[in-house]
Amino acid sequence: MALFGIERLDDRPSLAVAQFHAQYLPQIAVILGQGDGALTLTFRPADHTHRAWRLAAVQSLAREYAPIRVNAICGGSDAARAAAIAYLDRADGLTGQYLPLDDAGAGVVIA
Repeated sequence: MALFGIERLDDRPSLAVAQFHAQYLPQIAVILGQGDGALTLTFRPADHTHRAWRLAAVQSLAREYAPIRVNAICGGSDAARAAAIAYLDRADGLTGQYLPLDDAGAGVVIA
């Protein structure tokens, strides 16, 4: 599974989505064009106003590049990200998902 980090986007959703499409989508398309079995995008934490556009982008990529699996995670501790990435790597049927991670007080992550 390939990983691709989305490093910095504007705090305003309308500008963030434009930046994502202009700066990151061409690079993502190259990775997906190589035909690896799965790609997980990693986003920096953002508030709830970014959820809809991120989910729509991931779902669109998953549909367009099927059968390559495309998912995304956001936030969480290093351990939470590692557990989510390991889970997605094993979940052969899971695609088009955006998983915001918040392991603060969430209990033990079952891997």
